[in-house]
Amino acid sequence: MIFGSLEMSRVFISLLGFQMDMLYINCVCVLKACFKEINDNLKNLRELVINNISRWSYNEQRYPFLLKKLKALKKQHLMISDTVKMLNMIFSLHLLATIALSFKQIIFYVYFDVIQWQNGISLNQDRIYNSYFISIIIYYFTRFALIVWACETGKNEAIKIGTTIHDILNSIRDVQIKDELNLFSLQILHCDNTFSTKGLTVDASLFTVMVSSISTYLLILIQFLIITHSCDE
Repeated sequence: MIFGSLEMSRVFISLLGFQMDMLYINCVCVLKACFKEINDNLKNLRELVINNISRWSYNEQRYPFLLKKLKALKKQHLMISDTVKMLNMIFSLHLLATIALSFKQIIFYVYFDVIQWQNGISLNQDRIYNSYFISIIIYYFTRFALIVWACETGKNEAIKIGTTIHDILNSIRDVQIKDELNLFSLQILHCDNTFSTKGLTVDASLFTVMVSSISTYLLILIQFLIITHSCDE
């Protein structure tokens, strides 16, 4: 009875953690779509300026529209940046726990499989257990990879906004619009739109470090197992 209750609690906690991860990924994807919308609107403004420069010769009647649009986009960007900070605060502990759990589970199950292989246990002798261990490794690896993918693509979409603003600055000569673009660019520099947890940035570099660490531990383990096997002989 106690064992069954503990098992049900473990399954419930696992499902809750998975749901939290999916919620976090959905939130990051929504923020990424918001950054992309800002970037697309800036590109449309740039095309509007370039395509009509010869026709209206920077007609001053167009300036209020561009200024109003830029101010609205700048305000929208600030709101999204504040949302990124709030998201980092809310999911900070959960995300850190997910990263640590994924790292621990992958290393443990890889270690267990290597130990089985070293002990001469054939994969055909217990296919159910081996399929279970492999599926667990794939599950945690995919779970972590999805989080990193969402955070990395969201960060890159936010970076593209600064590049688009500099492209517009090179395409326009109006002083007021340039000042507004410079303020927008300064705002982007002060807003840290990276997804992190307790100072740990979640991006492709973290994924690379994790894969490298697992590979290093696995190679060290295999070397020790080979040495132990040689000594036994």
